[in-house]
Amino acid sequence: MTEDKRPVRKQIRMPEFDYDSNGAYFITVCTRDRKPILSKVSVGTTTGRPPDVILTKYGRTVEEAIQQIHVIYPSVHVDNYVIMPNHIHLLLFLYCDDGRAMLAPTVSRVVQQLKGAVTKRIGHPIWQSRFYDHVIRTERDYRDIYTYIDNNPAHWAEDEYY
Repeated sequence: MTEDKRPVRKQIRMPEFDYDSNGAYFITVCTRDRKPILSKVSVGTTTGRPPDVILTKYGRTVEEAIQQIHVIYPSVHVDNYVIMPNHIHLLLFLYCDDGRAMLAPTVSRVVQQLKGAVTKRIGHPIWQSRFYDHVIRTERDYRDIYTYIDNNPAHWAEDEYY
């Protein structure tokens, strides 16, 4: 705790890393108080059938905002995502071929825009103030995260955000 009684927040970002540089990023954004308002995960009755993620009205708004990221920021590509009941996972690529920094927003800017667009459409905030990010450095890391996103609904009951 600091002298003014506010908790000291743990630094979760990589020091000295340029978060507007070309690269792949794994992002997790949670709903406020981790309320399960974005979707429902329905386990199928057939063995081997993957669970269905059934989006709520809020979840559909989030999906529309995710699909607009590349339109708003042409230098950002969403390679994979999942909308879970109380959080979303995104696999983002930031790239800029011509070296113009203004074309490549920071990861924070992309997440801020996504959260702001959803808040505006819904009419009230639904997000926690912070988000988790992981810089993907290797092809194996990329494949593992891609698979994790795909398999996240099947592991919903064991998920740390459940």
